[in-house]
Amino acid sequence: MPLTNSLFGYDPEINLLPLDGEVLYYGSIFDEATSNSYFETLLNTIPWRHDEAIINGKRIVTPRKIAWIGDEKFSYTYSGTTKQATQWTPLLLKLKSEVEKLTHASFNSCLLNFYHNGSEGMAWHSDDEASLGRNATIASVSFGATRKFAFKHKETKVTKSLMLEQGSLLIMKGQTQTFWKHSLLKSLLVQDPRINLTFRTIFK
Repeated sequence: MPLTNSLFGYDPEINLLPLDGEVLYYGSIFDEATSNSYFETLLNTIPWRHDEAIINGKRIVTPRKIAWIGDEKFSYTYSGTTKQATQWTPLLLKLKSEVEKLTHASFNSCLLNFYHNGSEGMAWHSDDEASLGRNATIASVSFGATRKFAFKHKETKVTKSLMLEQGSLLIMKGQTQTFWKHSLLKSLLVQDPRINLTFRTIFK
């Protein structure tokens, strides 16, 4: 029998992409009380700082905040800037372990994003940096506000989207980063904050 999420009945064996990649959605893997507790702990224990990017030669500081965590002081370069990993917190290690058990994958790093409300999002991009290797598996866990997450095929321009719920788990793997871009869409209707964790594997 296919594995089905016990809280809301999502089937993580169903690929959400029609071609050239694999995206699996588990729905909420934590109940509301646990998710709220994890959100507050992450908000207050993670060394958040505003993200930076180099766009058209100019340094941009975003309202969105980030943190980069790893087994070692891994360097991670994207948008023209380089981050140095800091140490895992106890809760992040617990979450990593639970995600690894569900996905049968292993991760050595995590990029966290804190969005204050729906006016902050993430532009279309692929997580295809060389340090992640080919056909990277990325596990995305969300706490806080439900937000719309979209995929767009680089060649056909076909789009797919879904709502990432409180306490949910999404997996991107296979050729997803090669053929698809993804985006967290902005919405002025969303007033609440969101924290997203993307567990990754860095290759030195």
